[in-house]
Amino acid sequence: MNVSLSRRAALGGLAQSTALALGALAMPSWAQFRVEISGVGGSQIPIALPDFRDEARSGQAVAAIIRADLERSGQFRIVDAPVPMFEGSSPAWNDWRARNADALAAGSATRLADGRIDLRYKLWDVVKGQDLGGEAHAVASDDVRLAAHRIADAIYQKLTGERGVFATRMAYVTKAGGRYTLRIADADGEGGQVALASPDPIISPAWSPNGRELAYVSFETRKAVVWIQDLSTGRRRVLADFRGTNSAPSFSPDGQQVALTLSREGGSQLFIMNRDGGGLRRLTQSSAIDTESVFSPDGRSIYFVSDRGGGPQIYRMSLAGGAAERVTFNGGYNISPAISPDGRTMAFITRLNGGTFRLCVMDLASGAVQQISDTSDDESPSFSPNGRLLVYATRVGGRDVLMTSTLDGKIKAKLISSLADVREPTWGPFNR
Repeated sequence: MNVSLSRRAALGGLAQSTALALGALAMPSWAQFRVEISGVGGSQIPIALPDFRDEARSGQAVAAIIRADLERSGQFRIVDAPVPMFEGSSPAWNDWRARNADALAAGSATRLADGRIDLRYKLWDVVKGQDLGGEAHAVASDDVRLAAHRIADAIYQKLTGERGVFATRMAYVTKAGGRYTLRIADADGEGGQVALASPDPIISPAWSPNGRELAYVSFETRKAVVWIQDLSTGRRRVLADFRGTNSAPSFSPDGQQVALTLSREGGSQLFIMNRDGGGLRRLTQSSAIDTESVFSPDGRSIYFVSDRGGGPQIYRMSLAGGAAERVTFNGGYNISPAISPDGRTMAFITRLNGGTFRLCVMDLASGAVQQISDTSDDESPSFSPNGRLLVYATRVGGRDVLMTSTLDGKIKAKLISSLADVREPTWGPFNR
């Protein structure tokens, strides 16, 4: 991955180029990703899910979308389902038990007279021979993929007791043919739409907690400026355009404030301001480079990267005041903190001997660190809103790609674009 265009460049002054807005999310969808899933989890629910009856009429491979969602979560193992079924079928329990399926789901897709697609499914507990219920979704043809993700969420929640994240969104930046584009896509990386396009790099996208806005850094005036963009309308406004650089925005949990790095008073220091641009307040008072700040889920403290100890490390500081506390101690270079929604786990990037960059997770209570990637140029980790998965950027086969991973690193999914290099991912909230 080109380090000069990555988040690692934040510690070097964020020397990037200009960004130019071309439009809003109403622009046409981008080409699709291909999802490659690898690894074996320790405890997974074996589930069978035949193709939906008449799903070809919907324009989407509905069952394949659901299967990929469930498998990517790390909580499920897909069982071969050669027997055609739909939601009105009566399962042959012994046959499915012989296939070692603990759960079974089946459904259908019907095109209605008004052009909408009626998606229906039912879920069964094969072990107990019980009907676990189902749902019906009558949606526009353009919304079939989203409906499939929502069915996957419903199955996930029914069988695990936790909320699924398949109907959430991601933002990421692509580079293709000398152009950089900020895109919004489904949680599997597909269905991407253009939020912002530029002949030069776009960096540091950050979601608002309500999922309606993105903050990011643009250089349209030949300097780093932080913008906020409404994703439904495409309207954008300047949030921070002070003397020097304005970079690394991060929303507070309530969405009312934004933390960012400014050099307006010399050096690179952390500030906080209201989302409307008022109430600017300086947070750090060091001679070091302080950047990449993120809020704790309770909004009482921030985690950030600083070289105040000689090399980049992650620190934590209360927003009420007081000294910064160092959090990372393994290795001499640790950056890009991301905090899980429950506040218990921190993901970050560490540099190993030889210059490789790996994704790690830390239990914040014990300080125990686990390296979960096997690639060598990782960056920009971001938690799913249920805290069960991470998305990050890395380099595979000479291309910049996105990966998702379970927190133990056992199940990974590579989201590969054949058209562009992909970087700067950030996972959106449950709100959509």
